[in-house]
Amino acid sequence: MKFASEFRDPLAARAVLAEIARLAGRIGATREKPLHIMEICGGHTHAIFRYGLDKLVHEGIEFIHGPGCPVCVLPMTRVDECIEIAERPNVIFTTFGDAMRVPGSRGSLLQAKARGADIRMVYSPLDALELARRNPDREVVFFGLGFETTTPSTALALQQAARERLENFSVFCNHITVPEPIRVLLQDPDMRLDGFVGPGHVSMVIGLEPYAFIAQEFGKPIVVAGFEPLDLLQSVLMVLRQIAEGRAEVENQYARVVPREGNPASLAAIADVYERRPSFEWRGLGEIEASGLRIRPAYAAYDAEAKFGVGYGAVSRRIAEPEGCACGAVMTGRIKPTACPHYGTQCTPETPLGALMVSSEGACAAYWQYGGARALAS
Repeated sequence: MKFASEFRDPLAARAVLAEIARLAGRIGATREKPLHIMEICGGHTHAIFRYGLDKLVHEGIEFIHGPGCPVCVLPMTRVDECIEIAERPNVIFTTFGDAMRVPGSRGSLLQAKARGADIRMVYSPLDALELARRNPDREVVFFGLGFETTTPSTALALQQAARERLENFSVFCNHITVPEPIRVLLQDPDMRLDGFVGPGHVSMVIGLEPYAFIAQEFGKPIVVAGFEPLDLLQSVLMVLRQIAEGRAEVENQYARVVPREGNPASLAAIADVYERRPSFEWRGLGEIEASGLRIRPAYAAYDAEAKFGVGYGAVSRRIAEPEGCACGAVMTGRIKPTACPHYGTQCTPETPLGALMVSSEGACAAYWQYGGARALAS
């Protein structure tokens, strides 16, 4: 299978691992603590544990799991507002499946569906558009969720709704951006990060330039990576080479997919439909300036915040995480999932306290699914 099998070659992996060990040993001889390399993307976290890369790399390297799961970083308030919209009369609320089981203070969307709300899982905002066409007497709301990867598809759906004048369609916009929380992490004096493995899918849209501040202002190397085991190993090696050579640059391991300038058509759709919010609340990080997107006034007729009076367009309330829940600390790389007091006991995939245990990109889900120190929780 082209672009997959060749990136799972055991012989090639052994050669890369040997070079990683050589460089990590050389760098480690001058320091007491292991190198901390943060993989920003939750998809990378799952790939690391799926292929056991955390156990294969040199002991002088420690992977730090970053805030790259868009479902996980949404605060509970947003989930509650989704349920508030969904439970209104005459509403069909649509969402990606990843958000269905994320708990809010009033339960999850799946539980709200069981109580009678018309909540439907879709694979694309275009599915929600089609529901609006077929149900002209119902209000169809799409939960616009995700980083820059999914932002263009929601923008294109809004543009299409405007062309068709589908007045019964709207988007509850909770799209967020990757670079801003990374800046916040780098500004935290308690964070000790030596380099980054950058998100491949996000970078397909935004390109490489938005990460320049990581190297230029903070002196940390970042390598945009693919999702196969050799992609990740090669990216780690590229980060180590930069550290060994005293460089800090933005490099692109995933050049077969990620263009330096990003995707112009996607960026144009984003610019047309969205504008930056002054700030947006992130679980574990609090309010971050200019880190969220909202729908421009030109598309206000399709903005669920305006239509239903919820979200940042209304008086917003903050809902505290369950007592002892460590989702925020895990998402910002401060602790490992197994250090959470509830991991594997009160918080499991069947009874999740936080989004990290049920999201397909959550770090706790990765640990649980692939056996990452699960025994410590039993």
